[in-house]
Amino acid sequence: MSFIELRHVHKRFGHLVVLNDVSLSIEKGQSLVIIGASGSGKSVMLKHIVGLLKPDKGEVGFDSERIDTLPERKLAEVRTKFGFLFQMGALFDSLTVLDNVAFPLVEHTKLPPEEIHETAMEKLRMVGLPDVGQKMPMELSGGQRKRVALARAIALSPQVVLYDEPTTGLDPIRSDVINELILKLKRELKITSIVVTHDMNSAFKVADRIVMLYEGKLIFDGSPEEIQCCAEPIVKRFVNGESGDEELAALRAT
Repeated sequence: MSFIELRHVHKRFGHLVVLNDVSLSIEKGQSLVIIGASGSGKSVMLKHIVGLLKPDKGEVGFDSERIDTLPERKLAEVRTKFGFLFQMGALFDSLTVLDNVAFPLVEHTKLPPEEIHETAMEKLRMVGLPDVGQKMPMELSGGQRKRVALARAIALSPQVVLYDEPTTGLDPIRSDVINELILKLKRELKITSIVVTHDMNSAFKVADRIVMLYEGKLIFDGSPEEIQCCAEPIVKRFVNGESGDEELAALRAT
């Protein structure tokens, strides 16, 4: 079994099939980018990887262990090995920046307060924000909030970080700061990165490997160089940001 593995995973919600026989192996230390149109199953795949959802059929493995059949107590232990950067950051508005970053340490460890404080400060330094600890999230820019959320995501020194649209809502310069941080964490902490994004500039910069989901199926799996040369029309249109014939015909009809 690979470090992270999905084997023939199926998932539906009512009549809607979201994942349809998806198999995927991810090696330790790899930076994988998942692309696809809205509703194609990208975020649902992330939730299966971290055990927040269980497949209707198929298996999910992490670090040589099948996790989709684990009881909740053991699954909670597995989740501490994952960090999650939510699309909008999801910081607690009522807590200072430092307390936000320290929150996972308070919840999941028995470290003394001074060690929690120093670890949280270390993570803020790692994302380039050593001087904002006493500020409130509302006092920060959007890019700074994302970086604080990333500091919180790595507070427990996870083996894997899941990034859900990490550059959404950011200008190109702040987006590139996030991209550089993804690369830095991979390089310095040997973190395995799984990035869901629509931002192809970001995908090309951070990915070792790109997969594309379409209507619940994986239709591409390869390197950034390979996807730029892919002749499959659906993949090519997505990468180039081009409308399809059906969309254009519908516009002309109205």
